[in-house]
Amino acid sequence: MIAIPAHNEEKYIDRVLPRVLQYELPVLVVDDGSTDSTAARASAWPVELVRNPKNAGYGRVMQDIFAWSTMRGFDWVITMDCDEQHEPAFIPEFIRAIECDDVDIVSGSRYLRHHENDTVAPADRSEINRALTLEINEHLACAFEAPLTDSFCGFKAYRSTACDALRLDANGYEFPMQFWVQAAANRLRVREIAVPKIYLDPNRTFGNGLDDPQRRLSIYRDTLRHELERCHGRLAHLRRSMCPRV
Repeated sequence: MIAIPAHNEEKYIDRVLPRVLQYELPVLVVDDGSTDSTAARASAWPVELVRNPKNAGYGRVMQDIFAWSTMRGFDWVITMDCDEQHEPAFIPEFIRAIECDDVDIVSGSRYLRHHENDTVAPADRSEINRALTLEINEHLACAFEAPLTDSFCGFKAYRSTACDALRLDANGYEFPMQFWVQAAANRLRVREIAVPKIYLDPNRTFGNGLDDPQRRLSIYRDTLRHELERCHGRLAHLRRSMCPRV
């Protein structure tokens, strides 16, 4: 299954959906309280459409996507954004990684390799990504086969049964901070694959006061710190069992 969170994406959705549907996989669109024609436009395509009456937040939508995938009996769910910043042509790359059947999370990385159609990321976004990816790697060094290079990319594939074990309740854009800690604590296997770095609208708003980079960074760090504390026991056991003695 392919799942697409969408909030006020009327500008893009009629270009994104036909390119996704060509891969002949079930497609779920979660309209997260859009105030434009996103839902109406999505309903014109052969997709399953779920509508939130109010904006619940990216993290809440991701939690619902995991629950929906399990309820419908899908082994895997591929998630991607609806703003043309995730290239549908890379869906087969995720499918190939899924077919290897040796990881639980296939995570897109915009910093793993250069692509010819890469664009320049807004400075605050690339710096926050860089800083927090480094902090995640420092705290979870023994959990993953290789250090992460992109902790915020939403172009991913998730094994449904692996995500069933997670207890996720971060409802906003801080969601990845909670996800990575719980993925480590539950010993989920992760592989990154390279995807293009595409930013079409550098002025796109986060909403909820998160357009201030320092406030955004503070909220993300608070979530990371809280989750590290919550999973401290399991992470300590993980370090003892997996990290080499020095």
